[in-house]
Amino acid sequence: MTHPDAPPTASLRLYTATALAASGRVIGEYSTSFSLACRTLPADVRRDIAGIYALVRVADEVVDGTAGAAGLDPGQVRAALDGYEAAVEQALATGFSTDLVVHGFADVARRHGFGAELTAPFFDSMRADLQVAEHDGASLESYIYGSAEVVGLMCLEVFMGMPGTRAGTPEQREQLRAAARRLGAAFQKVNFLRDLGADHDQLGRTYFPGADPEHLTEEQKHALLADLTADLDAAVPGIRALDRRARRAVAIAHGLFQELARRIAQVPAQELTRRRVSVPPAVKLRIAARSLKGSVVA
Repeated sequence: MTHPDAPPTASLRLYTATALAASGRVIGEYSTSFSLACRTLPADVRRDIAGIYALVRVADEVVDGTAGAAGLDPGQVRAALDGYEAAVEQALATGFSTDLVVHGFADVARRHGFGAELTAPFFDSMRADLQVAEHDGASLESYIYGSAEVVGLMCLEVFMGMPGTRAGTPEQREQLRAAARRLGAAFQKVNFLRDLGADHDQLGRTYFPGADPEHLTEEQKHALLADLTADLDAAVPGIRALDRRARRAVAIAHGLFQELARRIAQVPAQELTRRRVSVPPAVKLRIAARSLKGSVVA
């Protein structure tokens, strides 16, 4: 209980700090790759990125089976997602939520100047996971924007507040945003290939148009890899323009997903539905060490 003599500002600071600490626990439990990359960030920046990640992770859990495993039927899952978005909107407007993850996210968003223009597309894509079994080209583009590119844009708003980021002109900021979108898209496409079997067999989703997971060909696999590699390459100039401390963190994430794509390329297309490719911990550490030395994204 807050001491009755404590000023409201002090109690809010404590509540917000607690909320963001809880978000830090989420990223640590759910993503070893992003957690590893974030370790190189200054504490305040790492805290804010965790605040973004935690909100995204919780929404993913709602639509990717955790809510269903708890006994919610499809209508209740949809209602839970809608309620979560409503809580986010209210917190963005008021600066407070009884949900610690939502409160922490709203604090980050309000301080860095973004809001529903990024959260609304995100929740639209989460709803698509409940409604769309097979994507066409247009729906996939919209889905990737909302599920991944906007998350990159949220993180970029945090990075643009760092003194070493080259974002002084509108042109520089637009170049950074374009790079953040390409990087987010690349990460999502790698995840689609890595989780090809689980998405199809367990969740009933096919993301890549015309690429039946059960009959994926080598030609299709290599075309998908070429597309996401182009996204990874296009993101490099934007990574180079970040503050040195953010550049190192994003370079680690870039390197990890680049390695994951390389390993996927070595797996026969027909095995991808039965085998989830991953990067061993020792290799992750080597990639992180190279990135810290500047030998991955110079």
